[in-house]
Amino acid sequence: MEATVGQIRRHGFGRRRYFDALICRRGRTAVGFALYFFTYSTFMGRPTLYLEDLFVLPEERGRGAGRALLAELARIAVRRGCGRLEWAVLDWNTPSIRFYRKLGAQLRKEWILTRLTGPPLSRLARRRRLRQGAATAAR
Repeated sequence: MEATVGQIRRHGFGRRRYFDALICRRGRTAVGFALYFFTYSTFMGRPTLYLEDLFVLPEERGRGAGRALLAELARIAVRRGCGRLEWAVLDWNTPSIRFYRKLGAQLRKEWILTRLTGPPLSRLARRRRLRQGAATAAR
């Protein structure tokens, strides 16, 4: 894991928040969490709630914490007018895949996760803008 406590505090609880989180408790003990944020689907014309991380303590798995967290995320998504609740799961994580399928989630094998990180991300960011008359991107 590359993230530091300071980064998580700053990005989740600072001035500009990049994510929200839910904590699942059994009594007074935290047994799991969900970290999520919102994106937008131009296809649907609606927001998407994206689940970045779902974690339940190993000894608590199968006791309802994951289902409770996902149910609360679904309520938030519906309340916020989202067209979908979306997340990724590693292909070797068969217990989670079975759990998600039981909930009615669809595995979308036609989509390939694409990522730029490290030097390729930096190289692309440094690329000079094209000459006048060519395509440009701005905010």
